[in-house]
Amino acid sequence: MTNSLPDEDLMLQVREGVGEMLAVLFDRYQSPLFNFYCRLTGDRVASEDLVQDVFFRILKYRQSYRPGTPFRAWMYQIARNARQDYHRKHPQALRFEPEMSPAIVSIDSAEVEQQTALLHRALLTLPEEKREVLLLSRFQELKYEEIACMLDCEVGTVKVRIHRALRELRAAFEKLASGDVNRPRAAEGQKGSLQ
Repeated sequence: MTNSLPDEDLMLQVREGVGEMLAVLFDRYQSPLFNFYCRLTGDRVASEDLVQDVFFRILKYRQSYRPGTPFRAWMYQIARNARQDYHRKHPQALRFEPEMSPAIVSIDSAEVEQQTALLHRALLTLPEEKREVLLLSRFQELKYEEIACMLDCEVGTVKVRIHRALRELRAAFEKLASGDVNRPRAAEGQKGSLQ
């Protein structure tokens, strides 16, 4: 029954002291938050720590939640603040380290895996504010209005930032893809192995 309640209703119960409802929100948002942080930082351990910190802060600051506020936007604002605080305390901890590729990739999915890895690497080359706005809009599926509220700007500004970030992501992806052709491939006759 509680699993079908909207996030906002669950958060209102958490706000009133029903701590068990936080477990339901944790179940719903642990993976999306972890993915948000992994894509933002490239660091799995830091991402796990940050997810825990977000839910600790939700409990700690539950009285600041206002009825009528979209829970996801409120939670991602807390997530942004937690990441900024973590970065201040551990400036080197959130530096990107190249992601580990799977050891065995099936032949059918090799191209998809390669493209996904390149996209992830390209995303991590973007400046943090551009990466963040893309993650919030495209991966976490927040509405432009919610992002504008979080960033304290106009919806039009969010649209422009997303457009610019996408353009920069495309350029970074193409640059990585063109530099990635130096991998030897068996008798595929690939052109342009420029180094």
